[in-house]
Amino acid sequence: MDGTSSTSEEGLLLTRDGNQSATAVVVFSTLVAVSGSFVFGCAVGFSSPAQTGIMDDLGMSLDEYSVFGSILTIGAMVGAVVSGKIADRLGRRMTMGLSEMFCLLGWLAIIYSQVSWLLDAGRLLIGYGIGVLSYVVPVYIAEISPQNLRGAFTTVNQLMICVGVSVMWLIGTFFPWRTLALIGIIPCLLQVIGLFFIPESPRWLAKIGMWEDCESALHRLRGKNVKIFEEAAEIRDYTKTLHQLSETSVFDLFQPTYAKSLIVGVGLMVLQQFGGVNAIAFYVDSIFISAGFSSTIGSIAMVIVQVPFTLLGVLLMDISGRRPLLMVSAAGTCLGCFLTGISFLLQDLQVNNWFSPILALVGVLVFSGSFSLGMGGIPWVIMSEIFPINIKGSAGSLVTVVNWFGSWVVSYAFNFLMKWSSEGTFFMFASICCSTVLFVAKLVPETKGRTLEEIQASMNPLTSN
Repeated sequence: MDGTSSTSEEGLLLTRDGNQSATAVVVFSTLVAVSGSFVFGCAVGFSSPAQTGIMDDLGMSLDEYSVFGSILTIGAMVGAVVSGKIADRLGRRMTMGLSEMFCLLGWLAIIYSQVSWLLDAGRLLIGYGIGVLSYVVPVYIAEISPQNLRGAFTTVNQLMICVGVSVMWLIGTFFPWRTLALIGIIPCLLQVIGLFFIPESPRWLAKIGMWEDCESALHRLRGKNVKIFEEAAEIRDYTKTLHQLSETSVFDLFQPTYAKSLIVGVGLMVLQQFGGVNAIAFYVDSIFISAGFSSTIGSIAMVIVQVPFTLLGVLLMDISGRRPLLMVSAAGTCLGCFLTGISFLLQDLQVNNWFSPILALVGVLVFSGSFSLGMGGIPWVIMSEIFPINIKGSAGSLVTVVNWFGSWVVSYAFNFLMKWSSEGTFFMFASICCSTVLFVAKLVPETKGRTLEEIQASMNPLTSN
């Protein structure tokens, strides 16, 4: 076996690599992978347009529906904890396929549910599936993409999550909730079928010592006539580094060496979630109804705003830099929450009743567009850049769990907060978004145009010695 591996490794290093273009196989493999991101978005976007129908058909109370809406994040937290181990053990393709099995079972349980517990079980299964997908999809895309195109291809993951949410909001204004759940099955099936026609990640194959399969996957992804010397050398060096570094646990992250990276990575995720994004994503229909505005028109307006602003954020990320875009995005979400809070305050005071619903729409749209511009995707980009390679797996799992835990807290508590004080809820979100601007200004480094080694040396100086 050792001789075969050595021969195969040498074969990988016989050719030289230049700037690479995206082959049809890379594009198709990325589209199959981001079908999982679309499933993620559909799951998040389902609860808002389905709320009225489910509560009426199954006789659920607001408390019970809050459990249904938020239990998705409980499943996702569990999925996030085990995602790294599963992806390393089974491979990227099989992990995506396994995740979709959970999502399919979850959607079927929702479609046929007549009682609330089956509805919750289905939502929990979908949550587990998307918790794993939220890790493995961007990892797979990054590992198959050419180096010079890796950033652009990886950001398609966030774009498709946004598209999935928007599609559910749009379709949900015209179709009942069981039909909406049936539509949610379609991208799951598309990914399962597509996985049979795409290659496994060459880096994962190299990691487990399958050099011949790694070579085959690389040639398939880059084209038979493309020279792969430099990329093969990168894979070889990366694999050797992994084998040399000791295994780390989550507890190793809390050493003083990694303190700044941990504060930045976890802090961005906490501020992202507690700024109210999933309160709006999960319950946007009820927000518009409470504000006295048409939920149908509001949801369509959200779709019109979200996708273009996400595309704009992708284009600006490597032009303006991470920090300025994050601060502008966070300031915009602060303004959006503040305007929405003012609209509810005017409603309670019965002042300008004709104006407050319009102000609520403007506030929600400003929040949605601003979040899509930077706060949605950049924290994940920065997280992938600031942690040294020896702790990246453990750090990634921790940050993902923190993100989903924050999502659960906000999505579960939101309806109760709105009953306490609608304007107070959004003023609280606004204050957190304002804190995000200060956090980014004081602690988050600019990573644009810097190598990973430079970033990690500045964030974790002891690891560079």
